[in-house]
Amino acid sequence: MKSPAQWATTGRLLRITRWDEPVMRSQTRPVSEFDGELHRLVADMFRTMAAAEGVGLAAPQVDSDLSVFVFNCPGADGRLVHGVVCNPVVTLPEGKDRRLVSEQEGCLSWPGAYQQLARPDFALCEGRDENGDPVRIEGTGLLARCLQHETDHLHGTVFGDRLSKRSRRHLDEERERLAPLYPDDWPIHPKRTAGEV
Repeated sequence: MKSPAQWATTGRLLRITRWDEPVMRSQTRPVSEFDGELHRLVADMFRTMAAAEGVGLAAPQVDSDLSVFVFNCPGADGRLVHGVVCNPVVTLPEGKDRRLVSEQEGCLSWPGAYQQLARPDFALCEGRDENGDPVRIEGTGLLARCLQHETDHLHGTVFGDRLSKRSRRHLDEERERLAPLYPDDWPIHPKRTAGEV
């Protein structure tokens, strides 16, 4: 498996879409061709994710309607875990095995804004890699959150949809306050400093 850095060297830097754009609210198409075109998209996504300093990125966030996400996220032991998941299915614990943990969550498509959100602390994600081979990732902590967050994107759901009205209002106010720091084509053009706006 290629490392994120190896993917990124051949990828193009793309603009990250925002929540209010139609592609972010649509159900994605299953990946059926595991070909060079998909590999180019994956490389572009790894490069864009790295430039934006993210831990995960879904295809709709780079204006693609394919069901694929990439991630480079700390696992339970703190070491980075990376991969590509096409057509993911996430299974979450139920009943007495379900443990919700509330943590700060943000999104590259609503840059700079964070709110507390409770999610299950374990997630099993199954799908296919960029070559069509089966993948299975078990995640706890931040990795579990990442797997859930990115799979949500592929169903037209953003984490703000899971917040209370009050928390969503605070999130949107924070995003509005910080919006001048993020150019419309971010991260093609980098984040501005407060002194530049």
